[in-house]
Amino acid sequence: MLRVHVKVDCLSALKCWLDAGLSFFYPEVCQFCRDEPAKVADGFVGAICRNNVKYIQPPFCERCGLPFEGALTTAFECSNCRETELHFSSARSAVVASGMVLDLLHRYKYNQALWFEPFFAELLVKAAQPALAKGEWDMIIPVPLHSIKQREREFNQAERLAKPLAAACGIPLQTRVVKRVLPTRTQTRLNRQERAANVRKAFALRDTPNLAGKRIVLVDDVLTTGATTSACARALLKGGAERVCVWTLARAVTFAPGLLQ
Repeated sequence: MLRVHVKVDCLSALKCWLDAGLSFFYPEVCQFCRDEPAKVADGFVGAICRNNVKYIQPPFCERCGLPFEGALTTAFECSNCRETELHFSSARSAVVASGMVLDLLHRYKYNQALWFEPFFAELLVKAAQPALAKGEWDMIIPVPLHSIKQREREFNQAERLAKPLAAACGIPLQTRVVKRVLPTRTQTRLNRQERAANVRKAFALRDTPNLAGKRIVLVDDVLTTGATTSACARALLKGGAERVCVWTLARAVTFAPGLLQ
């Protein structure tokens, strides 16, 4: 028991030192506007800048969660979902990937600005936890990166976002169930059809885990057309999973003419 307490104390002390280090190199000021105060626990995003976040609220597509700008009162599916074979049962996102959120996400993923994580985790947990509490889910699985990409980036953003969500929801986090077997091209400049083709055979299960009847929450950072998460869900369903839903931090809307821009 003493050993456990010592380990906890050491971890707490380490966190204090890391927070102090961040405060030294990054003064407690918002790292977006560089004006208002913001602390480590805030992810260095100030209260005023947080007003720039566009939370996703109904109405939205019942399948992929794409927000619609209008006064719809009945359930609907967007044209992308009607025309595309998607393997997840539903996809939801916390916020719109635009403006400040998109800028901070790019800095997080490509410049290793990991201090934004508390901010991103807060957004995802706030939106996803109440929804996931309504169902019975067996595990949370982050969308994996290919080993080459992970070595380049040095971390998997989906896995890091999935950890606080799993802890908040009390759902086991599983990171060794599915793997990315193809080093696919980046999806950024591909159209809807190219995205689907690019990732169609990108995922496979590790060592044939027993997924029979399992209900799985798949987590990623951004959903655009749903091609990547659908391909990953397909591998899980082929492995016996009963149902796969998707939660992402942000939802891109650039592939949706006439919808929320």
